[in-house]
Formats: sequence, structure tokens, C-alpha cells
Amino acid sequence: MAEAQVIPFDEGRRRPRADSGGPVPEDGQRREEAEEAEEAEEERPGAEGLEQTLARGLAFLRRRLTGSYEVDEFGFDKDLTDEVLMTLLRPLYEKYFRVEVRGIENIPGEGGALIVANHSGTLPLDALMLQVAVRDRHPADRHLRLLAADLVFQLPVLNELARKAGHTLACAEDAQELLERGELVGVMPEGFKGIGKPFSERYRLQRFGRGGFVATALRARVPIVPCSIVGAEEIYPMIGNARTLARLLGLPYFPVTPTFPLLGPLGAVPLPTKWTIQFGEPIVTADRPPEAAEDPMLMFQLTDQVRETIQHTLYKLLMARRSVFF
Repeated sequence: MAEAQVIPFDEGRRRPRADSGGPVPEDGQRREEAEEAEEAEEERPGAEGLEQTLARGLAFLRRRLTGSYEVDEFGFDKDLTDEVLMTLLRPLYEKYFRVEVRGIENIPGEGGALIVANHSGTLPLDALMLQVAVRDRHPADRHLRLLAADLVFQLPVLNELARKAGHTLACAEDAQELLERGELVGVMPEGFKGIGKPFSERYRLQRFGRGGFVATALRARVPIVPCSIVGAEEIYPMIGNARTLARLLGLPYFPVTPTFPLLGPLGAVPLPTKWTIQFGEPIVTADRPPEAAEDPMLMFQLTDQVRETIQHTLYKLLMARRSVFF
């Protein structure tokens, strides 16, 4: 068989050019069309893709039935998280909120680190999207272990799902143990004050508590990575708070939005806003002395530094975005 003629390509272009600099020969056009058709066929979900998906699903079921998976002492089920929970969240992350991630390189490839982010949106979807962003965009495919409020672990079903997804109670002991084991830990210090604030106060950071997260990072000697999330504030514009109903239900707040509870379950559908998640440069703590965690002035200084970094980045992202939805 005669060796096929190699047609050189212009830099940065996909279309082949003739050596003479003239029009592309007819055989070159046919070859280009064949290559494009082949590429389109490879991209189209076909029988092979379906077979791979089925094989992966069967392998997952086999592991569940035979017990060939691990759950750590915090309840984190890596196999279930990767194969089920992340798969369910990705359409929301990729297609609905169309999350854009910046600065992912600021998260270390190995070892512990504390990611500190703003919190908003009435429901904690920002925490889940942050978890997907780290898992899918970091080159090392790292998992983010989120610190959650007590309420999360008091609710049936949600309690089990949260633990299996790697979430743990927002206490210094658990956070420090995870960090010392080399895990990525995520914390949103605003808590319910941030997620349940009215729409009129959107993108204005609430208090960051007493700086407990800084003390934990100092003791574990891990970097602190500030994280700013834009887009979550508008998914459920909270225009009111039914405090009496919230007390009866044992909730920190009961949101009233333009669509909820007026439209019932339909009002619980979030608005399809466009999100940006930006990770800032890490703040190093390993160069601090061991007793630094006991210095209240240092904790206040670092807490304020993290908060101001996140707030300033939020303002920059808001100034740059074209629209809430695009």
C-alpha cells in the first residue's frame, strides 16, 4: 500500500493547506471532510459510550453488594460520592449554573489546606457547587471536606447524605484532624448569617465569628485559601423572613422569595444564574510559631485579612460580570 501524502497544517488552524500555497487539492478536501466526520462520530455518544457507562454502573453495584468499598471514621464514602452524588450534581454545576472556576492552581496538589468561602443563597447550594468545582477542576482530583452546621446532622436522610459526601461537624477538633491527615477542608464562617441574609444585603459579608478557623489552620500549619463565590446570592432572592414559622419549625429562618411560598414547590426551583468561583492566593501559616494559635491579635489580623480578601474579590467579580444570568 502506498504511503499516504502528509499535508502540513498552518499553526493554530485545523484546515490543511497545499504545499504550493494554492487552493487545497480535491483529495485534501476529501481527507479533511473524512477526518471531521470521524471526529464528530467520536464525540457523538454511541454504543461504546453506553457500554462503558453500563459497565461502570455494574461495577459500582458489584462493589456495593460485596462491600468492596471504604468508609472513613467520619462517614465519608468516596465511592458513593464519586459515582452517584457528584454525577447528580454535575448537571446543575455545568448546565444550570454554568460555573466558571478561576485560580484553582492556588489549591495545593497535596497536603492539608483550609478553603474559606463566603456563604449565601438561602439554601446551601454554594457549598455543593464548591465541592464539585474542587473535585472536577483540580488537577489532582481532590475531595473537599466541608464543615457543616449542627442542623444538617439533625435532619433525617440529609444527615446520612452529608456524612457520605465527606461533610463533618463544624468543630475545631474534626477540622484539625482532617487537616493534619492532609485533607482539603472547606469552611464558610458566615454560617446562617450569610446564607439567610436578605437580598438587599447581597454580597456584603457578615461577621466571620471569632476566628476559630484561623486558629485551626495555625495549629495544623496549613495554608488558608480565600474563596469568593458570585452568582449564588440571586438564586433565591430573599425578600422576607417568616420568623414565627421558623421558630415553630426549629429553623434559623423561613425564607420568603418572589416565588416561594406563593408558587408552592415550583417556587423552590432556583433561578439559573451564572456563577463564578475564584480561589485566591494562599495565606501561609507554616512559618508561624506553634504558640501563634493562642495569640488573639494575630487571629484577629488573619481573620480580617481573609475576610477583606474575599470581599474585595467579590466586588471585582461583580464589576466585571455582564449579567446575573449570562
